[in-house]
Amino acid sequence: MTALTLSTAGAATLRADALVVGVAKGPKGPVSAAGAEAVDKAFDGKLASVLEALGASGAEGEITKLPAPAGLKVPVVLAVGLGSVPEKDESYDEETLRRAAGAAARALHGTKKAAFALPLDDASAVTAVAEGALLGAYAFTAYQGGETKTAKNADKNDGPKQPLAEVALLGAKPRDKEHKAAAERATVIATEVNIARDLVNTPPNDLTPEAFAAVASAAAKENGVKVQVLDEKALVKGGYGGIMGVGKGSENPPRLVKLTYTHPKAVKTLAFVGKGITYDSGGISLKPAGHNETMKCDMAGAAAVFASVVAAAKLGLQVNVTGWLALAENMPSGSATKPGDVLRMYSGKTVEVLNTDAEGRLVLGDALTKASEDNPDAIVDVATLTGAMVMALGDRTFGVMANDDAFRTSIHEIAEEVGEASWPMPLPQDLRKSMDSPTADIANMGVRMGGGLVAGLFLQEFVGEGITWAHLDIAGPAFHEGAPYGYTPKGGTGSAVRTLVRLAERTATGDLG
Repeated sequence: MTALTLSTAGAATLRADALVVGVAKGPKGPVSAAGAEAVDKAFDGKLASVLEALGASGAEGEITKLPAPAGLKVPVVLAVGLGSVPEKDESYDEETLRRAAGAAARALHGTKKAAFALPLDDASAVTAVAEGALLGAYAFTAYQGGETKTAKNADKNDGPKQPLAEVALLGAKPRDKEHKAAAERATVIATEVNIARDLVNTPPNDLTPEAFAAVASAAAKENGVKVQVLDEKALVKGGYGGIMGVGKGSENPPRLVKLTYTHPKAVKTLAFVGKGITYDSGGISLKPAGHNETMKCDMAGAAAVFASVVAAAKLGLQVNVTGWLALAENMPSGSATKPGDVLRMYSGKTVEVLNTDAEGRLVLGDALTKASEDNPDAIVDVATLTGAMVMALGDRTFGVMANDDAFRTSIHEIAEEVGEASWPMPLPQDLRKSMDSPTADIANMGVRMGGGLVAGLFLQEFVGEGITWAHLDIAGPAFHEGAPYGYTPKGGTGSAVRTLVRLAERTATGDLG
């Protein structure tokens, strides 16, 4: 993890390998942002002109590197675009700062130390820049650089560039309680988001349900979180027909993991439920070639839940948070569930399986019922559930469904506040009839159009009566296949972690509408 320090040193005096400043898009060309004054002075007041001559415009995320002039104790200045100059008396919004810091940190892979002199108007800006830099510095290199060293290549440096090792935030005061708390929170959040990213990026031959459960158990114990793991024998004995129905086709048996964080002064309890399909082949309803190469990411919901519970514990939030990880590998074999089979879920409800590739809702159904037994104040499930949601909202936005309109609105607003794009979606009751089955209580498939909403309606059937519930379908933003941008890397993104943590924070302070 990249180290983070707060520094009151001046930009002209701090020794580092690079100095990051902001540049905005003004009406007549680029304009240097607050924090860049010392750099501008070193350029004889012509920093903006030099940047413009190099083709910089100040557009959001734009990176321009230039050699530092005399007067600075760094060899390189990196100017990162902030987008349009804010209106008079307004500041750059947190997401703008977060993305700019992330873009700069990505551009500095392979660098030991960088000083960030971006606009820091208050503690919220400190959080945003710190989060962005720590998230942008992420790289998944666990499986790279493994070439055997020989006498011939002993001095060869062919390994991947390592992430930026240290970030110093200039203008952030280490003795200021608000600044210090902001930096500490940002470090916890970024650490847990990056752990979720690591899990999503880990190849499925190494991250089986059993291995995921072991990782979660070890981290939970280190952070004072109670853990309970149900193995395949316990799942069969307990009647978890959904989880076992999905997992029985694999040589790697399923697990249900319960993580419990409690605070002695908590008055509210949240339950987070995560879909954890460590690899999804589609089962007997096999996915076609071209649609299964990234299906290691189908456990991103469980990764988000795991990371969020640990973050709540690290932050000492005054709220009880329980996490449920429904872990299984969906594979075709002679023992796999077949289309047309009927499963008896943990709730007792029977499900006719029309498509084994609609497996996430089956494992979540059991976990939702189990989570409901504790009668929490609210349940939020997180899942890479449907391609239909990607079709509806694209690759960067997750859908929010709920059985309570006010709760759905609150989660949408929280997600937007922390920089995670989301959109409220309905649960039209007319679609429920399409899941009627002549054989069982319900089928696991309904009409194709509105498939993401149909999946939400299916999950709702397994939520305990009277319990507030929301469903986050993160199928789009959980795994990014394009070029990195802002603080978002290629591969696992850690989607929904920041939303769940902020929800827990709001619940702890009684600030949830």
